[in-house]
Amino acid sequence: MKRSFLIVGGSSDIALILGKRILDLGDNLTLLVRDPARVTELANLGATIVVGDGLNEEIVSYSVDAAKELGLGKIDGVVHLIGSLALRPPHAMGVDSFEEVIRTNLTSSFLTLSKAAKAMLRNQSGRIVFTSSVAGSLGLVNHEAIAAAKGGVEAMVRSAAATYAKRGIRINAVAPGLTNTRMAESIIKSDTSREIAVGMIPLNRINEPEEIASTIHWLLTDAPDNITGQVFHLDGGMSQVRN
Repeated sequence: MKRSFLIVGGSSDIALILGKRILDLGDNLTLLVRDPARVTELANLGATIVVGDGLNEEIVSYSVDAAKELGLGKIDGVVHLIGSLALRPPHAMGVDSFEEVIRTNLTSSFLTLSKAAKAMLRNQSGRIVFTSSVAGSLGLVNHEAIAAAKGGVEAMVRSAAATYAKRGIRINAVAPGLTNTRMAESIIKSDTSREIAVGMIPLNRINEPEEIASTIHWLLTDAPDNITGQVFHLDGGMSQVRN
């Protein structure tokens, strides 16, 4: 029987890779996106596309319902891949900019959690995966806003895993380090900044988006049922290993 998955933030680089893998395996896929032009290939492969904002409660609810309908009343997994990156010290960042980072990364995560968990309760099963960052657990220069947002995501994941543990819902997160995506272009576009960034990573290289996508897919599908409340650090050892 086909499984049904939803990606919130479905036009990101990682989402495009993850979405193709889901479809190639014959499962149903719903994408909530802001830029439908980026997901034309996935739409042609059979993905259901919902265009809207991941901070719009009605749109998120509609997306969850669409995925549930494709799954004949069951939604197997939801991934939240909405994110932003604002690297400025606190004295150079206004409150409005800080709150925008929080809303984009943390508030939208909570909204996805709320709607996805409610849909999964009826079947007492489902998996939800969120995206954190190495900045959620490691102090990095000028990362105060994103650290606050992603630290909140990780704390939310642990609490939600406890809330829904006995209801069959497994909730985890991945926390990538620097990854070769559009979002990281400002950091890796010059040889100097790239060299500095890579020098902080014990494995001496940045992530490829396929590595993040494959880990998320594993958490959605093949990961043991006893894994919940975990944050998988995909950062080349940066947060855990002395360089």
